[in-house]
Amino acid sequence: MFDLDGTLLDTLADIANSMNAVLERLGFATHPLDSYRYFVGDAMDTLVRRTLPKDRLDDETIDTCIAAVKEEYGRRWAENTVPYPGISELLSALETAALPKAVLSNKPDEFTRLTVEKLLGQWSFEIVRGVGPQVPKKPDPTGALKIAAELSIAPAQVLYLGDTNTDMQTARSAGMYAVGALWGFRTAEELLASGAKALVAQPREVLKLLGLG
Repeated sequence: MFDLDGTLLDTLADIANSMNAVLERLGFATHPLDSYRYFVGDAMDTLVRRTLPKDRLDDETIDTCIAAVKEEYGRRWAENTVPYPGISELLSALETAALPKAVLSNKPDEFTRLTVEKLLGQWSFEIVRGVGPQVPKKPDPTGALKIAAELSIAPAQVLYLGDTNTDMQTARSAGMYAVGALWGFRTAEELLASGAKALVAQPREVLKLLGLG
Protein backbone atom coordinates (compact mmCIF):
# COMPACT_ATOMS: atom_id res chain seq x y z
CA MET A 1 0.00 0.00 0.00
CA PHE A 2 1.39 3.36 -1.08
CA ASP A 3 0.91 6.92 -0.03
CA LEU A 4 0.87 9.17 -3.11
CA ASP A 5 2.39 12.62 -2.56
CA GLY A 6 6.01 12.38 -1.44
CA THR A 7 6.05 8.61 -1.92
CA LEU A 8 5.13 7.73 -5.50
CA LEU A 9 4.97 11.26 -6.93
CA ASP A 10 7.01 14.39 -6.30
CA THR A 11 4.12 16.83 -6.08
CA LEU A 12 5.74 19.48 -3.89
CA ALA A 13 6.42 22.18 -6.48
CA ASP A 14 2.92 22.13 -7.95
CA ILE A 15 1.29 22.26 -4.51
CA ALA A 16 3.60 25.06 -3.35
CA ASN A 17 3.13 27.10 -6.52
CA SER A 18 -0.63 26.74 -6.32
CA MET A 19 -0.87 27.73 -2.66
CA ASN A 20 1.58 30.61 -3.06
CA ALA A 21 -0.39 31.95 -6.02
CA VAL A 22 -3.52 32.05 -3.85
CA LEU A 23 -1.72 33.65 -0.92
CA GLU A 24 -0.21 36.31 -3.15
CA ARG A 25 -3.56 37.02 -4.80
CA LEU A 26 -5.15 37.56 -1.38
CA GLY A 27 -2.35 39.77 -0.15
CA PHE A 28 -0.69 37.30 2.23
CA ALA A 29 2.98 36.33 2.51
CA THR A 30 4.14 33.36 0.45
CA HIS A 31 6.46 30.58 1.61
CA PRO A 32 9.64 28.95 0.22
CA LEU A 33 9.37 25.54 -1.40
CA ASP A 34 11.05 23.65 1.44
CA SER A 35 8.53 24.95 3.96
CA TYR A 36 5.84 23.05 2.11
CA ARG A 37 7.47 19.77 3.13
CA TYR A 38 5.86 20.37 6.52
CA PHE A 39 2.69 22.05 5.28
CA VAL A 40 1.50 19.14 3.12
CA GLY A 41 0.40 15.62 3.96
CA ASP A 42 -2.78 16.18 5.97
CA ALA A 43 -5.27 17.24 3.28
CA MET A 44 -6.09 20.60 1.72
CA ASP A 45 -7.79 22.22 4.70
CA THR A 46 -4.75 21.62 6.89
CA LEU A 47 -2.44 22.95 4.16
CA VAL A 48 -4.42 26.19 4.12
CA ARG A 49 -4.36 26.56 7.90
CA ARG A 50 -0.62 26.01 8.00
CA THR A 51 0.13 28.61 5.35
CA LEU A 52 -2.19 31.43 6.39
CA PRO A 53 -1.08 34.13 8.85
CA LYS A 54 -2.00 33.19 12.41
CA ASP A 55 -4.29 36.20 12.72
CA ARG A 56 -6.29 35.22 9.60
CA LEU A 57 -7.50 31.76 10.59
CA ASP A 58 -11.14 32.77 10.61
CA ASP A 59 -13.65 30.50 8.90
CA GLU A 60 -14.36 32.87 6.03
CA THR A 61 -10.70 33.29 5.09
CA ILE A 62 -10.03 29.57 5.40
CA ASP A 63 -13.04 28.64 3.24
CA THR A 64 -12.06 31.22 0.62
CA CYS A 65 -8.51 29.88 0.45
CA ILE A 66 -9.58 26.23 0.29
CA ALA A 67 -11.84 26.93 -2.67
CA ALA A 68 -9.19 29.06 -4.39
CA VAL A 69 -6.34 26.58 -3.98
CA LYS A 70 -8.50 23.67 -5.17
CA GLU A 71 -9.21 25.64 -8.33
CA GLU A 72 -5.58 26.72 -8.75
CA TYR A 73 -4.17 23.25 -8.14
CA GLY A 74 -6.79 21.79 -10.45
CA ARG A 75 -5.20 23.78 -13.28
CA ARG A 76 -1.53 23.21 -12.55
CA TRP A 77 -1.24 19.87 -10.70
CA ALA A 78 0.75 18.23 -13.51
CA GLU A 79 3.11 21.08 -14.43
CA ASN A 80 6.07 19.67 -12.48
CA THR A 81 4.77 16.49 -10.86
CA VAL A 82 6.54 13.26 -11.84
CA PRO A 83 7.22 9.85 -10.28
CA TYR A 84 10.33 9.77 -8.11
CA PRO A 85 13.42 8.08 -9.58
CA GLY A 86 13.18 4.34 -9.13
CA ILE A 87 9.40 4.23 -8.68
CA SER A 88 8.83 2.93 -12.20
CA GLU A 89 11.22 0.04 -11.60
CA LEU A 90 9.63 -0.76 -8.23
CA LEU A 91 6.09 -0.84 -9.61
CA SER A 92 7.14 -2.95 -12.58
CA ALA A 93 8.89 -5.45 -10.30
CA LEU A 94 5.81 -5.71 -8.07
CA GLU A 95 3.67 -6.29 -11.14
CA THR A 96 6.01 -9.01 -12.37
CA ALA A 97 5.77 -10.66 -8.94
CA ALA A 98 1.95 -10.43 -9.11
CA LEU A 99 1.75 -8.64 -5.78
CA PRO A 100 -1.39 -6.52 -5.31
CA LYS A 101 -0.82 -2.78 -5.13
CA ALA A 102 -3.00 -0.05 -3.66
CA VAL A 103 -2.82 3.72 -3.18
CA LEU A 104 -4.26 5.60 -0.19
CA SER A 105 -3.97 9.38 -0.33
CA ASN A 106 -5.19 12.38 1.64
CA LYS A 107 -6.17 14.01 -1.65
CA PRO A 108 -9.89 13.93 -2.48
CA ASP A 109 -10.86 10.52 -3.87
CA GLU A 110 -11.78 11.63 -7.39
CA PHE A 111 -8.58 13.64 -7.75
CA THR A 112 -6.46 10.81 -6.34
CA ARG A 113 -7.81 8.47 -9.01
CA LEU A 114 -7.26 11.06 -11.76
CA THR A 115 -3.67 11.67 -10.67
CA VAL A 116 -2.81 7.97 -10.60
CA GLU A 117 -4.50 7.37 -13.95
CA LYS A 118 -2.65 10.21 -15.67
CA LEU A 119 0.80 9.82 -14.14
CA LEU A 120 0.98 6.14 -13.12
CA GLY A 121 -1.45 4.66 -15.60
CA GLN A 122 0.93 2.11 -17.09
CA TRP A 123 0.73 0.04 -13.89
CA SER A 124 -2.27 -1.76 -12.47
CA PHE A 125 -3.41 -0.87 -8.96
CA GLU A 126 -6.10 -3.05 -7.44
CA ILE A 127 -7.43 -0.12 -5.42
CA VAL A 128 -6.80 3.64 -5.63
CA ARG A 129 -8.49 5.70 -2.95
CA GLY A 130 -8.50 9.18 -1.48
CA VAL A 131 -10.55 11.02 1.10
CA GLY A 132 -14.33 10.74 0.71
CA PRO A 133 -17.57 10.30 2.65
CA GLN A 134 -16.65 6.75 3.72
CA VAL A 135 -12.90 7.34 4.02
CA PRO A 136 -11.72 9.91 6.57
CA LYS A 137 -8.31 11.45 6.08
CA LYS A 138 -5.23 9.77 7.46
CA PRO A 139 -3.98 9.10 10.13
CA ASP A 140 -7.42 7.58 10.69
CA PRO A 141 -6.77 3.93 9.69
CA THR A 142 -10.26 3.37 8.24
CA GLY A 143 -9.17 3.74 4.61
CA ALA A 144 -6.20 1.43 5.02
CA LEU A 145 -8.27 -1.23 6.78
CA LYS A 146 -11.02 -1.04 4.15
CA ILE A 147 -8.47 -1.63 1.39
CA ALA A 148 -6.97 -4.62 3.19
CA ALA A 149 -10.42 -6.10 3.73
CA GLU A 150 -11.40 -5.62 0.08
CA LEU A 151 -8.21 -7.39 -0.99
CA SER A 152 -8.78 -10.15 1.58
CA ILE A 153 -5.34 -9.53 3.03
CA ALA A 154 -4.69 -9.43 6.78
CA PRO A 155 -3.43 -5.97 7.83
CA ALA A 156 -0.30 -7.54 9.34
CA GLN A 157 0.59 -8.82 5.85
CA VAL A 158 0.47 -5.35 4.29
CA LEU A 159 3.61 -3.28 3.75
CA TYR A 160 2.61 0.38 3.93
CA LEU A 161 5.06 2.81 2.31
CA GLY A 162 4.79 6.51 3.12
CA ASP A 163 6.90 9.57 3.77
CA THR A 164 5.36 11.42 6.73
CA ASN A 165 4.43 10.96 10.37
CA THR A 166 0.80 10.79 9.21
CA ASP A 167 1.58 7.74 7.08
CA MET A 168 3.50 5.95 9.82
CA GLN A 169 0.70 6.61 12.32
CA THR A 170 -1.84 5.30 9.80
CA ALA A 171 0.12 2.10 9.23
CA ARG A 172 0.73 1.57 12.94
CA SER A 173 -2.93 2.12 13.83
CA ALA A 174 -3.99 -0.31 11.09
CA GLY A 175 -1.55 -2.97 12.26
CA MET A 176 0.45 -2.80 9.04
CA TYR A 177 4.21 -2.87 8.46
CA ALA A 178 5.19 0.80 8.31
CA VAL A 179 8.05 1.71 5.96
CA GLY A 180 9.36 5.27 5.68
CA ALA A 181 10.44 6.65 2.29
CA LEU A 182 13.48 8.87 2.79
CA TRP A 183 13.16 10.48 -0.64
CA GLY A 184 9.90 12.15 0.37
CA PHE A 185 8.97 15.22 2.37
CA ARG A 186 10.11 14.42 5.93
CA THR A 187 13.12 13.23 7.93
CA ALA A 188 14.24 9.83 9.12
CA GLU A 189 13.92 11.02 12.71
CA GLU A 190 10.25 11.93 12.24
CA LEU A 191 9.46 8.64 10.52
CA LEU A 192 11.11 6.53 13.21
CA ALA A 193 9.50 8.51 16.02
CA SER A 194 6.11 7.97 14.39
CA GLY A 195 6.39 4.21 14.18
CA ALA A 196 8.39 3.28 11.06
CA LYS A 197 9.64 -0.29 11.31
CA ALA A 198 12.04 0.22 8.42
CA LEU A 199 13.42 3.08 6.32
CA VAL A 200 14.30 2.93 2.63
CA ALA A 201 16.54 5.40 0.81
CA GLN A 202 15.75 4.04 -2.67
CA PRO A 203 12.53 2.49 -4.00
CA ARG A 204 14.29 -0.75 -4.94
CA GLU A 205 15.00 -1.38 -1.24
CA VAL A 206 11.29 -2.12 -0.81
CA LEU A 207 11.79 -5.24 -2.90
CA LYS A 208 14.33 -6.58 -0.36
CA LEU A 209 11.81 -6.07 2.44
CA LEU A 210 9.34 -8.16 0.44
CA GLY A 211 11.89 -10.90 -0.22
CA LEU A 212 12.16 -9.97 -3.89
CA GLY A 213 15.54 -8.25 -3.92
